[in-house]
Amino acid sequence: MATQQRTIDFLLGQATRAGVVAAKPMFGEYGVYVDGKMIGSVCDDQLFVKPTVSGRAHAEPVSDSPPYPGAKPQMLIAADRWDDAEWLSELLRLTAAELPTPKPRKPKPVGST
Repeated sequence: MATQQRTIDFLLGQATRAGVVAAKPMFGEYGVYVDGKMIGSVCDDQLFVKPTVSGRAHAEPVSDSPPYPGAKPQMLIAADRWDDAEWLSELLRLTAAELPTPKPRKPKPVGST
């Protein structure tokens, strides 16, 4: 079951206080980014957030589950907790603050496809 666009729209609307929040299509589901850092994913209409010390402290109680088979477990954020926009924004902001800045991508060589 693929994630519905309305799920992504709701999540992005609720998380506006976290920073620059975006959801990008990835492998049939969505990666969730805050200020350019991938902080989790939405798979089958469920929000998975990368575990960090401050994020976990804010989210407790929370269970871990892999977003797809073979993936590392991440914090599974229950859908009813998405209704609290301030809480959700803070979780995403705390998580992004602890994650490293992504490395810049190398430019493609000229003439390659």
